Amino acid sequence: MKEKLAAATTMGAVTLFVADLDAMTSFYRDVVTLQVLSSEGDTVVLGRAGIPIVVLQHSPSLKHAARGSAGMFHTAILFETQAALAAALYSVAQRAPQTFTGSADHLVSQAFYLTDPEGNGIELYWDRARSEWSWTHGQVEMATLYLDPNTFLREHLTEEVAAGSTATERAEIGHVHLSVGDVASARDFYVRRLGFDATLAMGDQALFVSAGGYHHHMAMNVWNSRGAGPRMPALGLGQVDLALPNADALGELNERLTHFGSQVADDGKTLTFRDPWNNILKAQLAA
Repeated sequence: MKEKLAAATTMGAVTLFVADLDAMTSFYRDVVTLQVLSSEGDTVVLGRAGIPIVVLQHSPSLKHAARGSAGMFHTAILFETQAALAAALYSVAQRAPQTFTGSADHLVSQAFYLTDPEGNGIELYWDRARSEWSWTHGQVEMATLYLDPNTFLREHLTEEVAAGSTATERAEIGHVHLSVGDVASARDFYVRRLGFDATLAMGDQALFVSAGGYHHHMAMNVWNSRGAGPRMPALGLGQVDLALPNADALGELNERLTHFGSQVADDGKTLTFRDPWNNILKAQLAA
């Protein structure tokens, strides 16, 4: 039994359960600069260049989770160029400046943070080249350094970019950051069972994990949720998708999860399972 996820594993779309489908669609389309890829009934899929990024599922019967619950910390959308990131940041500044919550240079990346109208965290970011990342004893070096959004815009926003020249550039889910009840259980599930590599551990505060040497595909922290138990159905995070490179990788994941006693729904094309906090994950073949 292989102990690791396939190195070519990446993140797929994130599904959010939302109360106001129209308002949330407008926000992710007009502010975050995603495109509506499909809209059928109670479900809207938004993305870039045909790549699904956010799936909005209208769920008006659900309520917001109680403070301190496990669930979404933020969904992180990765842009290919600093110009495309600048265009999205400019859109936030022009259309919804009140949603902006901060920015940071993480050494491996440059990131800007905001909150959508229903309280879900969002990170918009660009990666530095992997050759510029630094690793020490198997851990990637990351930091939270000051990043001035106005300086970033001055350096990367041109008239053409502001007018939408990057609107069709590829973007994707780069990573997903969860709020969890404790880091030890997160490590047991996401590293030991699911097969990610731990790339950065911050004691009992946070854990970053990835496949294939990325700085992180997922992270879990207890900053707002220490001690949280399994989630009840609520607005916010609905599902996290993992994209595996081939059928062998999917079969190996199924074998590993089953070996460790995780309940897995296998329809022949996808694997659906839950983490210790009842967060739903779905693994499928990359498009």
